Amino acid sequence: MPGGKTIFPGALKNRKEKQVIRLYGKVREVDGKKLWEDTQEVLGVPWDLPITGYNTERVNTLRLWEGRATEGFDLDSFDAGRYQDSRFREILAENISQVLYPNDSHPEGKELRFIQQYFFVACSLADLIARYKREHQGWEEFTRKVVIQLNDTHPAIAVPELMRILMDEEDFVFTRALEVCRSVFCYTNHTLLPEALETWPQGLVARVLPRHMQLIYKLNYHFLNKEVEVQWPGDHQMKRRLSIIEEPTNPAEPQMVRMAYLSVIGSHKVNGVAALHSMLVKANLFPEFDQLWPEKIVNVTNGVTPRRWLANCNPELAELIDQTLSGDWRSDLAQLSELKTRADDPQFQETFARIKLDNKKHLAGVIDELCGVKVNPEAIFDVQIKRLHEYKRQQLNLLHIIAIYRRLLEDPDLDVPQRVFIFAAKAAPGYLVAKNIIYAINRVAERVNNDRRIRDKLKAVFLPNYRVSLAEKIIPAANVSEQISTAGFEASGTGNMKFALNGALTIGTLDGANVEIAEEVGEDNIFIFGKTVDDVSDLRQRGYNPRDVYQHNEELKAVIDWLASGDFSPDEPDAFRPLLESLLDSDYFLTLADYQSYSDAHDRIVQAWKNPSHWWRMAIINTASMGKFSSDRSIVDYCKTIWNIEV
Repeated sequence: MPGGKTIFPGALKNRKEKQVIRLYGKVREVDGKKLWEDTQEVLGVPWDLPITGYNTERVNTLRLWEGRATEGFDLDSFDAGRYQDSRFREILAENISQVLYPNDSHPEGKELRFIQQYFFVACSLADLIARYKREHQGWEEFTRKVVIQLNDTHPAIAVPELMRILMDEEDFVFTRALEVCRSVFCYTNHTLLPEALETWPQGLVARVLPRHMQLIYKLNYHFLNKEVEVQWPGDHQMKRRLSIIEEPTNPAEPQMVRMAYLSVIGSHKVNGVAALHSMLVKANLFPEFDQLWPEKIVNVTNGVTPRRWLANCNPELAELIDQTLSGDWRSDLAQLSELKTRADDPQFQETFARIKLDNKKHLAGVIDELCGVKVNPEAIFDVQIKRLHEYKRQQLNLLHIIAIYRRLLEDPDLDVPQRVFIFAAKAAPGYLVAKNIIYAINRVAERVNNDRRIRDKLKAVFLPNYRVSLAEKIIPAANVSEQISTAGFEASGTGNMKFALNGALTIGTLDGANVEIAEEVGEDNIFIFGKTVDDVSDLRQRGYNPRDVYQHNEELKAVIDWLASGDFSPDEPDAFRPLLESLLDSDYFLTLADYQSYSDAHDRIVQAWKNPSHWWRMAIINTASMGKFSSDRSIVDYCKTIWNIEV
């Protein structure tokens, strides 16, 4: 950055290990060797962020990359009158690391995002290989010393990039290069949504990375004709189904590169991140790959670090646990199970409840500061913080809030506890319906929070700029954790683990890691609702019409009609049309289908809250049952199941 300012707080620039990354250009063959020429070069400048471990003297380094121009200002272009061209390289390079997740709903944003994916992959691979070569002669030890985990499909271009390095720079033959790739790469799938099958137009890939497109074609040819053909001889439909290159049904549409298939084919292990998710990855997402390689797809359930998500963000609770347990639960979270013996202890319950109240008072101050809304810390704090996506169903939560508001207007003396519904989330820049849900939550909250008729029995807030530091304030204060995704869509979730670890009770579907959390805490200590994965499948097969549910549920119809009336947005009567059309015309994520079950589960929450001893027993059981969901256990599973590392 100009003036030597850091762009990564706490990190130190390391100019000595910068990398030159190439883009665009063309490929020429000379004496059987492929030459990638006439490229545009971008400089990758490393910034090193020290990461200290727990209870150890070791310090690791997280290396981040900044894009910089190799040549800077182009005086020749400027003198020729091409004033915009004179800074093109500089602008392109700096854009790479300036904007995370640019809006890719237009061609320019799509191209920048693809370049970003390649830039970070190429910098990291070049850096990794340089480190390896400093300590080793030849490539014999490479597959024993190196493991590269592809975190979803965003770094999938690493497969042809390593192939390019091995074949074009190190003179490997294709089959040997592929063998090395499959030895070092592993792929974690994080979602069953279309994002899991991220695709890029073949033309875009070929223009930005022409050599890589050649290698993808070569890898695809080898896979289909040397491996798929052996398993399914003569089955051209199977080849079409498993091809890395997706052929469009409409000839006018472009061929697409399937990055998930590239990841599976180029890796030696593929894993889901919860037991249910991994089963669905095998059965629904990659069934043919599971047939071809029965041992390749495995499970590693996610985990969270107790150091950050309990010890650091909830010091009062951590101190109580320290006083109660004798062992080091921070490095062996399973020790929390000993707290179950204190779950019925009135004094322990009282202390546990006081700590939760202290955290809620602190969060109430944050809410007042950020939103200008005063909330009662004695109320139920019901929290949904996560990425804003229709499958996570913040819209279901919103419909229920409007329903509660409607009930209170009809009967202000309704015997219900005060409730504060807390949201925080970010939506993808081009995701219209998700942004509309955020807008709807804020407009409804504005009305509810200022309506004196309901006597502060209901509040709703949407906290801005959701981030880790804000989550560290919200999670310790939550009484209720909303984990309400449509069954079969959430890979795992880690927020569900963080909340339960801090003594929040989960209201959730049997989706992702909710299934395993329910097994650990027991069905009496979690509020499960909604359709299961099998129910969802059956409903889709029978045919689902959301308007049937809308017409036959009086409260739900009244809520949707009210939202559609423009009453919550009199200045913009049709403001919520994208959300309403999504709910009534398709409702792909079955929000209306699960509404009544969700509402009934909230009634059970109210009844449990009215019995404090019962509530705090449940909360303590949740904290005590989270031993399985430590990131330490998760990493040990990766070592044993995927990386072949002895621990």
